[in-house]
Amino acid sequence: MNALVPLPVLLPLCATGLSLTFGTRMQRFQRFISVAVLTAVLALSIILMIAADRQGPLSVHLGDFAPPLGITLVADRLSGLMLTVSSAVTLCVLIYSLGQGMTDRDRETPLAVFHPAYLILVAGVSCTFLAGDLVNLFVSFEIMLVASFVLLTLGGTGPRMRAGSTYVIISLFSSMLFLIAIAMTYAALGTVNFAQLAEGLPELSIGVQTLIQAMLITVFAIKAAVFPLAAWLPDSYPTAPAPVTAVFAGLLTKVGVYCMMRTEALLFPGNRIGDLLMAVALASMIIGILGAVAQTDLKRLLSFTLISHIGFMVFGIGLATREAYGGAIVYVVHHITVQTTLFLVAGLIERRGGTTELTRLGGLAKAAPVLALLFFVPAMNLAGIPPLSGFIGKLGLMRAGVADGSTWAWTLVAGSVVTSLLTLYVVAKVWNLAFWRAAPPGQAETGTVLESGDDSDDDVDEGPDGLPGTGDEGVTPVPSGGPVAAKLREKAVTTTSRLPWPMTAATAATIVLALSFTVLAGPLTAFTDRSAVELLERTPYIEEVLGR
Repeated sequence: MNALVPLPVLLPLCATGLSLTFGTRMQRFQRFISVAVLTAVLALSIILMIAADRQGPLSVHLGDFAPPLGITLVADRLSGLMLTVSSAVTLCVLIYSLGQGMTDRDRETPLAVFHPAYLILVAGVSCTFLAGDLVNLFVSFEIMLVASFVLLTLGGTGPRMRAGSTYVIISLFSSMLFLIAIAMTYAALGTVNFAQLAEGLPELSIGVQTLIQAMLITVFAIKAAVFPLAAWLPDSYPTAPAPVTAVFAGLLTKVGVYCMMRTEALLFPGNRIGDLLMAVALASMIIGILGAVAQTDLKRLLSFTLISHIGFMVFGIGLATREAYGGAIVYVVHHITVQTTLFLVAGLIERRGGTTELTRLGGLAKAAPVLALLFFVPAMNLAGIPPLSGFIGKLGLMRAGVADGSTWAWTLVAGSVVTSLLTLYVVAKVWNLAFWRAAPPGQAETGTVLESGDDSDDDVDEGPDGLPGTGDEGVTPVPSGGPVAAKLREKAVTTTSRLPWPMTAATAATIVLALSFTVLAGPLTAFTDRSAVELLERTPYIEEVLGR
């Protein structure tokens, strides 16, 4: 069973080579490879999660080199659960992207870049969850960074290039901090293996331990978009295509949260910076949700709710009790699926209504009732309406705060209630503006160009929100006939009253996945409790890696 541990990383990497080999010549086969590989990764993740739950942590030393020289990959309950949820979500987003036509321009470019970049991103995420040492974790981050820049800048538009550049600059800064932290750790202990660090760090002085801890937590807080290190996110994510934004918002920020959980519990037990983490969690909750209240663009609004709800997870890490970690893990799993779903729905709204600017939308509940349902269910889940999984996660965290009884814990419980109420207000505002009220004058009609497939077309100007348009008149209707119209329709993405079924089906699948957490709330919370116990005990992880 241990031999299966590297496969969630190796399969996407091998498939990337195949995808690049076939490129534009065999597009259907390229898509088949991507779907098949991600399906296999999902199956492997489920197997590893079940095996880790029954047998304890699984580890493999690549090349049979023991620590500190070798690369160690470890699958325990927490990493198995994260792998399973992330694999399911990335598979759904891939199917969504096929329906949206992310690769429509492959015939016009030297290489079909979406599928290789997406597979590399999946490999980097899987490697992060399985990494057993700091260097391998750093390499995983860099793999994700390379793929992320390609995906963020698909299409090469000005807004996407600016957003991608911002993302890369912030990521490179965090990478520099990470390298410094790795160098300091290796200089102090002569190893970067997690299991060996867990044994060696307590022997260092408190000052050195705290410095290393502060460096690592800063790096992971940037990745997780924790306030005040989250200013880059609202400007980076909304400009990307909907599938890219969905997988970034739903998954990549949780990679940072996972790393915070892993290092705080395994390397720095004792909760020395718990009060600081809870202060940061409160600031993330309140400031993030107030930012969402002020937004009128759906993608930016969801980006601010993402920052806000990261605070719930940091709340659990700051408390550092079994109940708190269990609640935080439930909330991470819930938020991956729900946040991904809402960004996918935002893409459907844009395809149907021509924009995500709420002041220019309306009447969608009557015009597109299925789309209204696809938004309503995850929106209520995000707000934490009982008995959905958002309520289960928040209830677990609040109970942990009440059990702790400290001033900060009670403050966070109150902050959680306020944030939940404001989240409900925010999603109600979206529902009222985009779905419930009558359509405003000038709303985009069916056949309106959202994105031109040929950047050299001078007859399609850029309108509001970076969409092709005609100045103040908004987006451009596709001509009804003639060779120019045929060429434009072939290359353009347009609004449609009938949404592509793969996009709708993939979005519905993520909703079903989130609802399954409610149906299986008992087994899920029992599993996360066992994961929290294993995380805090540390001994099973250390003994498995060091072979004791």
